[in-house]
Amino acid sequence: MSKPAAGTWFSDPAHFQRPSRRDILKVGWLGGLGLSLGDLLRHESVAASKGRNIPATAKSVIHVYLQGGFAHMDSFDPKPDAPIEYRGILDPISTSLPGVQFSSHMQEMAKVADKLTVVRSMSHTEVDHARGEHSMFTGYRPSPALVYPSVGSVVSHELGPRGALPPYICIPTQGSQYFGSGYLSNSCGPFALGTDPARPGFTVRDLSLPKGVDEQRFSDRKSWKELVDDHFHHTERDDSLTTMDSFYQRAYDLLDSPQARQAFSLKGETEETKELYGMKSWGPILRPSAGARFLVARRLVEAGARVVTVTYGAWDTHAYHYRGIETQSPDLDKAFAGLIRDLDQRGMLDSTLVLITSEFGRTPKVNAGGGRDHWPRVFSIVMAGGGVKRGHVYGSSDGLAAEPVDSPLSVEDYTTTVYHLLGIDASKDLMTPGDRPQQIVLGGKLATGLLA
Repeated sequence: MSKPAAGTWFSDPAHFQRPSRRDILKVGWLGGLGLSLGDLLRHESVAASKGRNIPATAKSVIHVYLQGGFAHMDSFDPKPDAPIEYRGILDPISTSLPGVQFSSHMQEMAKVADKLTVVRSMSHTEVDHARGEHSMFTGYRPSPALVYPSVGSVVSHELGPRGALPPYICIPTQGSQYFGSGYLSNSCGPFALGTDPARPGFTVRDLSLPKGVDEQRFSDRKSWKELVDDHFHHTERDDSLTTMDSFYQRAYDLLDSPQARQAFSLKGETEETKELYGMKSWGPILRPSAGARFLVARRLVEAGARVVTVTYGAWDTHAYHYRGIETQSPDLDKAFAGLIRDLDQRGMLDSTLVLITSEFGRTPKVNAGGGRDHWPRVFSIVMAGGGVKRGHVYGSSDGLAAEPVDSPLSVEDYTTTVYHLLGIDASKDLMTPGDRPQQIVLGGKLATGLLA
């Protein structure tokens, strides 16, 4: 017989402990609500299991976010047999997975499809950009009472920094408030580069010592600040001070680590690697920008960052849809395929979860203005590495790419699965303002069909 968990009435060495008068009164009161002693013990067991240790298969996440709404039928879920007003003008192409087709804009990703899982059944009900963004980044439908933390902020809160790098980084900027810390401390928010790595002479602001400040002066200033901090910490303590202290410490760690500062640059990368990511002009792409962002993301997770969110493109194509994606999609395609190949060649893909998501898809039928509108009922996302199956298609949509047919994936199940891969129990309670417990994700189930 196994020993019950500590904290139950049976947790002494003899496996039995006499219940206190308070416990008896508690059971008596609950009995009036129709709950037995067995019910109470079962509830306590469930509560004790929350926050349990889960083996992590992913050490880091690179999350490519396509803001505006990415058209699934013109990328990862083409419908060649649908009427022209639904299937659009792009041809389907074969992939490295037998019988699986992508859109003709996804030529390079088609070649690495055997390293990816494509989810063709992502689904929610939020048709507004902000509400869809909140859902996909937090695992919660929006609430007027509470802004929930993003996955990156929860990871920062639960796992903390690894080395000198911030645990959660946004490239090039924090593109939405829903990328942030929500009800958690602001110290769990992302560090944003503030500039596009694709720009000539790219450097990250504030990652070099000010002119005239050498290493000794830098060390002296840090010591002076610690004395001031010690005074304030003894007189007042609130989230703003905690956050400011966290930001200062993060800044000092970065400035004090040449390796960390180097991770934010592209120095040392070979021309061959830059070519792999599509960073030079090619074909219709005169000013590529996706590749530089993705390459910096790889450098950051390689140096210890836990979550890197990369925003790329403008996909809200209500009119002239095909003109709007004409160069964006091929740029994304080559850069993302390059990222997957690079991670795999470096032996990093199995420990790095790579994602492509958007707040929703776009309407199956092309509108009168040649565009596609918002469509959350079904859309596609891409997952790779970090414990996810290789060469897999999860779920399906109907013949018009309008509704899920098989294995619909909710935002709750999606985020629960991402947390699971990172070794975080999504049923664990966090504390909101007012000391009210709130599960990291409420009601989410692990999508076991995604796991390797």
